[in-house]
Amino acid sequence: MAWLRMWRRARIVKKHPIPDSLWRRASERLPLARQLSAHERARLRLWTTLFLHAKRFTPVRGMTLDQEQRLTIAIQACLLILELDFDYFDGWIEIVVYPETFVVMRDIPDASGVVETRRDLLSGEAWSQGPVILSWQDVRRDSFQLHPGHNVVIHEFAHKLDMLNGRANGMPPLHPEMSIPEWTESLSRAYAALNRALEHQRRPWINAYAATNPAEFFAVLSEYFFTAPERLKHHEPAVYGQFTRFYRQNPLLRARRR
Repeated sequence: MAWLRMWRRARIVKKHPIPDSLWRRASERLPLARQLSAHERARLRLWTTLFLHAKRFTPVRGMTLDQEQRLTIAIQACLLILELDFDYFDGWIEIVVYPETFVVMRDIPDASGVVETRRDLLSGEAWSQGPVILSWQDVRRDSFQLHPGHNVVIHEFAHKLDMLNGRANGMPPLHPEMSIPEWTESLSRAYAALNRALEHQRRPWINAYAATNPAEFFAVLSEYFFTAPERLKHHEPAVYGQFTRFYRQNPLLRARRR
């Protein structure tokens, strides 16, 4: 029931508050948090408090994490759900943090069914109903200075939202007032345009990694939506409109307040 959920959340916030000095220090170092209004910062602090209580951080390979590092990740993750609900991060509990990029071995079958083992060097990964995995080296690079189109925390947590429908396919659960055909048409058209540009060896306006598949397209677009909204709005206004409806945010207005 809604009242019970609200009571539980209020109890968590009361018992596990983020100290004011730590919150100010961590949030003021993050360009994406500095853009927010006082009302938005208060809401972000609520979600971040719940996040730190509900999620487990697991440092590996000699990595250590202090409270400010955990908060750096949590704040940026919760920016995605600022105007949604904390329930969007239900169903998993762990964030694994490597000190730097990490290697993942994958078995990839070719068209004839022959399996080849591929070695991928990653800065982040999100597992369905499993952990989010991050490289602190890349989190640090993206967090404290704005790098338009690049933010590994936003990218991986966008995958988590995408996976709420069961698998990552570029179609997160849309709100009842949103049109699935409009979402599909605008993103499909933009995805096809990106692939045509690459096929004709033209430099695209967006990170070419977005052409990997529709799931990566959604995650990369989310990076642009929050870190380079003017670029996304200029090149793909229909996509930008769909993202403002899904995230229920308009980062372009925040960017203009800077």
